Amino acid sequence: MTALTLGFLGLPAVLILIFLRVPIGIAMLGVGIFGSWLVTGSFNPVSAQFKNLTYSTYASYSLSVVPLFLLMGQFATLGGLSAGLFNAAAAWLGHRKGGVAMAAIGASAGFGAICGSSLATAATMGQVALPELKKYGYSGALSTGTVAAGGTLGILIPPSIILVLFAVLTEQNIAKLFMGAFVPGILAAIGYIIVIMLYVRMVPGSGGVRERLPYSERFRELAKTWPVLVVFLLVIGGIYAGIFTPTEAAAVGAAGTFAIALAARSLNRKAVLDACLATAASTAMIFLIVLGAAALNGFLALSQVPQVMAAWVGEQGFNPWVVMVLVLIFYLVMGCVMDSLSMILLTVPIIYPMMSALDFGLTPDEFGIWFGIIVLIVVEVGLITPPVGMNLFIINSMARDTRLSQTYRGVLPFVASDMIRTAILVAFPPITLWLVWMLY
Repeated sequence: MTALTLGFLGLPAVLILIFLRVPIGIAMLGVGIFGSWLVTGSFNPVSAQFKNLTYSTYASYSLSVVPLFLLMGQFATLGGLSAGLFNAAAAWLGHRKGGVAMAAIGASAGFGAICGSSLATAATMGQVALPELKKYGYSGALSTGTVAAGGTLGILIPPSIILVLFAVLTEQNIAKLFMGAFVPGILAAIGYIIVIMLYVRMVPGSGGVRERLPYSERFRELAKTWPVLVVFLLVIGGIYAGIFTPTEAAAVGAAGTFAIALAARSLNRKAVLDACLATAASTAMIFLIVLGAAALNGFLALSQVPQVMAAWVGEQGFNPWVVMVLVLIFYLVMGCVMDSLSMILLTVPIIYPMMSALDFGLTPDEFGIWFGIIVLIVVEVGLITPPVGMNLFIINSMARDTRLSQTYRGVLPFVASDMIRTAILVAFPPITLWLVWMLY
């Protein structure tokens, strides 16, 4: 069996192991090591490579952003920032038809600006928003669908852990990727709000309204969100002002949210320990997957699969836009059965070289940013796509009086909004890139 054949069998082997419930990191690590052994015909070069692989992977300065952003999200939750965002949004929107659900989307967008995890955003906002949605008569389908969809804003609106990992895999500039995600993130929130406006009008009785608050109270609630603005300006503003690197900004953000939680008197020894342990557990899980991806990438490089695929696609003369559509369909299908982190780390090392060899009328840097945001959006759709959308299970477990089938039905209009937004961003790359062009 040739090295190339072994390489092409690598991805199906990983998928089979995942379906057999082997952890994704271990599946990729095992296939990478075993495949490299088969290609080289000896375990000595594999052991020599693996001896250096662990250090070289974890010594990446860019990866230090991951635990810091996770810790920032933990302290932000303890500091009650999610509740403050929701209360402020509900004060301004709650009296409108579907307004409390719109407030959940707005609060998720705001919380996503200080938390780089979709699952954390969904879980945190679920605790805050679901009781209020139930109180004001929103249907289980709309309530759970709204919060699950809103959670996806956690990885789209900077900072984003997924974008950090994409940048590491493709050697892109993290700050430019963050900037490229801004407009798509805002469009996502607007699209979700439009979905809610249409839903409550097309499905009578699916949502209620809160009492209208005087402007003095609205501004009072809005003023309570100043810690979020401060943290956001420190982190994102510090990066683009050239004051901090992304890693330094993440450290400043973690320290800032810690100070806010401390000032809110919501910290004690147990809370700090729990936050650190949760961060350590999530970081360990992510880093194991990163190591597995590095081992798998080494095997694929030995087998020449990415290079052969890129050359083959180029030789066939396929229309680049047709290839892009096929790749996005592939991601949507994969998103139905895999989580976002696994998809990125498993597929990008194979697909990115193939796509970057095609001509989309963009420079290599522009293509990397645009393609990264498009992939992020499609991965985001996977988080709320039945049957294995991770956000759906998290939110449904918090709303035990709502059947999972109702959650599936409630989230479908939001998936449709994502599809429309993806088509627009694919057709018009400048929408994603214009902020990057302005600042760089």
